[in-house]
Amino acid sequence: TQLEDAKQAVLYAQADTQNARKRTFEETAKARKFAVESFASELLAVKDSLEMALLDNSGVESLRAGVELTLKQLSAAFEKANVVEINPQGEKLNPNKHQAISALANAAESNTILHVMQKGYSLEEQLLRPAMVVVSASKTEKF
Repeated sequence: TQLEDAKQAVLYAQADTQNARKRTFEETAKARKFAVESFASELLAVKDSLEMALLDNSGVESLRAGVELTLKQLSAAFEKANVVEINPQGEKLNPNKHQAISALANAAESNTILHVMQKGYSLEEQLLRPAMVVVSASKTEKF
């Protein structure tokens, strides 16, 4: 009958929807896992370099050179993963990217970033951590 056919069609549609949701969830989980694996494998070289630097007893200059090389490796891994540094020295405060932790009376325009205490980072335009900054305040402003 038509009623039975309609019920059967609804059941098939519900099953298709559930299967599509399940597939989407599994594909998203696989993509996320792959992204994490890829980034983690990039960081293995950084960890290896840090461990080698700790074993090296040849002096401060050698240690410094090793740390600089390791920082370059880490920066390259960040670049590959689209992790972008936020270093807003001299810019205007943007509360969506920066967190003011202090204000100093200064001749600069109010809310200008005077010092970056800790750089911020974003991933694919999504903020991971805001930059921690010190901003200027006019001598008449009270905080």
